[in-house]
Amino acid sequence: MKVIIVGGVAGGATAAARLRRLDEQAEIVVFERSGYISYANCGLPYYIGGVIEDPKALTLQTPESFFSRFRVDMRVRHEVTAIHPERKTVSVKNLVTGEAFEESYDKLLLSPGAKPTQPRLPGVGMEKVFTLRTVEDTFRIKDYINTHHPRSAILAGGGFIGLELAENLRELGMEVTIVQRPRQLMNPFDPDMAAFIHSELRRHGITLALGSTVDAFRERDGSVDVLLKDEDPLHADMVVLAIGVTPDTALAREAGLELGLKGSIVVNDRMETSIPDIYAVGDAVQVKHYVTGQDAVISLAGPANRQGRIVADNICGGNSQYPGSQGSSVIKVFDLTAAATGVNETNAKKAGLDADAVILSPMSHAGYYPGGKVMTMKVVFEKETYRLLGAQIVGYEGVDKRIDVLATAIHAGLTAIQLKDLDLVYAPPYSSAKDPVNMAGFMAENLAKGVVKQWRMEDLPTLPRDGSITLLDVRTPQEYGGGHIEGFRLIPVDELRERLGELERGKPVYVICQSGLRSYIACRILAGYGFDAYNFAGGFRYYGTVVSDRRLVERATACGMDQ
Repeated sequence: MKVIIVGGVAGGATAAARLRRLDEQAEIVVFERSGYISYANCGLPYYIGGVIEDPKALTLQTPESFFSRFRVDMRVRHEVTAIHPERKTVSVKNLVTGEAFEESYDKLLLSPGAKPTQPRLPGVGMEKVFTLRTVEDTFRIKDYINTHHPRSAILAGGGFIGLELAENLRELGMEVTIVQRPRQLMNPFDPDMAAFIHSELRRHGITLALGSTVDAFRERDGSVDVLLKDEDPLHADMVVLAIGVTPDTALAREAGLELGLKGSIVVNDRMETSIPDIYAVGDAVQVKHYVTGQDAVISLAGPANRQGRIVADNICGGNSQYPGSQGSSVIKVFDLTAAATGVNETNAKKAGLDADAVILSPMSHAGYYPGGKVMTMKVVFEKETYRLLGAQIVGYEGVDKRIDVLATAIHAGLTAIQLKDLDLVYAPPYSSAKDPVNMAGFMAENLAKGVVKQWRMEDLPTLPRDGSITLLDVRTPQEYGGGHIEGFRLIPVDELRERLGELERGKPVYVICQSGLRSYIACRILAGYGFDAYNFAGGFRYYGTVVSDRRLVERATACGMDQ
């Protein structure tokens, strides 16, 4: 059996290694148009920033090492230019010698990945306008920085690569601006959770130009003008396009394979394309979202690796299925860690799901043990059934640990309420006796049983201010004096029982505290005395971050620049 793989990196290289482990006699040929067959794509920004110092560390395998261990014929700088399904061959061009030839196959795997989205704007392609996808791109940016010592950079786009590169360029001492049309960074997060990411970036001197549309790039005085629609231009020494990625599927289109979202390759759960004996994996394919069941294109290394393994199993006579992509991801943003899994509340509602969420601000470990830090968690579930749909966490220590637990719970089909029953490890340096994941389950159970009712950030503008409801802040006078929502009166929770006479019976009471815990206690006290009480989801700390971010973005939109 002869297997040809188009593209290395995550999916292709994984498939090649798995194929060899399953079939020692198979002939396996990998064509990779770049000079690297397996490299740490996610580490590229950190090499630019100097965190990873040795460029060899980016290369996970070389053609020589891969052949030595797996006897796989790895041909770098070879581009497959056409697929001929009718005769089961591919056309190949040697990019070094210019030689063109055809290679036959019994099975063909396409792992072309995705290419940086390149808007058709004047100035794209200029020397000082870069994209970041390959090792070669990385070296080009690194060499430019080392040679020209730019003092400023504009990044067009605020996804994973954009944020990681922004941090690394900032750590090099550069003035960095992120500009993009959407009014929030990081689409996997809801706007309220993205506000914490925005805050961290601003705290480290990153300028955010959100809600701005790039019209063109123009060289001026040895630097670059970024022309914006209806706004003054931005100016920097270099620009990196990080708008997103597009499935690299020109080969598949020309070969007649069925295409789907964004031009991605349609595959079934065995990763088979619409043409027999041709498989596809990675950033180029359309998959089912594990939570919604809808078609999706999810560009992450983990799914690509798993898909490569599945293809190898099936080529060798197995019957492995890909269950869908859940979109679990994590990113370092300076001192902050932000992670997400499943669908956020915004996308859940767009998918037609009746979604709700609990928002909490637990400590990373036991409060009495030194060094604990607050994280903000948002756990999204389906109303009525309480089926887990997704989760987002922004914080410092322990964020990745909790998101992995929640990702596993979603995959296992647990409800939000069942999170309370998970038997998770506890020692003071690592967690609390009631882990934050358990706490989310307790909160969901309280909602399901009617122990507490909650009100959300989006309810605030519609709360009547005509005296028909009571607005109550149960924090300390010092906290209240440091900032509060207009119209909310102060009665600290520890004084509430003695001051119930100050509240008018028969009126609903909307309660807020700093994190949501004291206001929950206040709601239980009020309920015990016959009041109809509602607890604010997230607390004033959460409210303050979200409102501050909204004001900054609105001010930036009005002024043409986010200060």
